[in-house]
Order: sequence, then C-alpha cells, then structure tokens
Amino acid sequence: MTPVSCFVVDVGHLRRSPGLQWHRTWREPMADLVVTGSAVPAGQPVELDVVLESVLGGVRALGVVRFGWAGACRRCLRPAAGSVEVAVAEMFTPGSDGEDTYPLVGDLVDLEPLVRDAVLLELPPAPLCHPGCRGLCPACGTDRNVATCRCGPALDGRWAALDQLYPAPARRAPRAVSGEDLRSSYRAAGPTTR
Repeated sequence: MTPVSCFVVDVGHLRRSPGLQWHRTWREPMADLVVTGSAVPAGQPVELDVVLESVLGGVRALGVVRFGWAGACRRCLRPAAGSVEVAVAEMFTPGSDGEDTYPLVGDLVDLEPLVRDAVLLELPPAPLCHPGCRGLCPACGTDRNVATCRCGPALDGRWAALDQLYPAPARRAPRAVSGEDLRSSYRAAGPTTR
C-alpha cells in the first residue's frame, strides 16, 4: 500500500456546489526537488497557499507556492541561496491525461504534482551568490570577489595574427582631445566609400 500524500484533498463537498471556494495552506517537506545547479534542501518545507474552487468540469486551484533553495554559485562556486514565490493557476478535471490539466480522481485532488512542477520550473539552473559576483580568474583561480590577481585579460589566439600588424602601443599619459584634433584626424583618414 502506498502512503497517501498530505497534498491529497477530498473535494466532494466542493463539486456538489459550483462556485464554492475553499482556502487551504500546507507547509510540508518534499523529496527530490533538484535541478542541475540548485535544490530545495532536504527537510525544508515547501508552502502551498491555495484556494480550491468548484467550476464547470472540475476544480480550479489558484494560489502561491513558496520555497527556499540552495546551490553553488555558477561564477565563484561559493554557496548560493534564495527563496522563490510563484503563482499557480491550474485545473483538475476527470479523465485528465496530465498534460493540459491535472487529474481529478473521483472526489480526490492530488496537489503534489502541481507543487512539484511549480518548484522544479522555478529553481535556478545556474544560481549566483549575488548579482554582482565577479567569479574566479580563469588563469589562476583567484576569487575576484575577495582578491585581485595579476593576470591580464585572456587573449584569444584566433586574433594573434592581427596583433602582428600594429606595434604595441606606447604608454603615455592621456590628454584632452579638442575639436581641432578630431577634425584633423578626420581629414587625415580621407574620404570613405560605402
């Protein structure tokens, strides 16, 4: 015998009174809520705050799913965490194939697939510890959020032949550019054709 989910609800009384609404809230842990880069930590509850309403042809569920997540930052590999609140609006109908609507079996509605789908679609696949994370240096591995490394920008070998065309620029102090300087450089460049 399979254990009955706490998200299974008997909606027989709703179905007998079209238009009747029923508000419920659940806070329960769920297993296996994992995507590539993040997961809902084991034992942490997922909250469903939903209004079930009897409508022609089934039961409508309108509400919010709230949960916390944890993972590794995609740039610096430090721990990343956050919380998500996602709105849900779904239908439960008899004879559903589970594609467009969720199944209504007899007078029972199982809200667990709705919660699971909402969580898995909103978990970040490539989380960040914070939006301005500078990540790791690809050359030496220094965490750029903590320290500055001496590595220069990575050069793309495909452009190396172009570097041969121009000598390395001489280092000099920047100076202000006047309008006359711009006009003379334009004249020196000559006319352009399109």
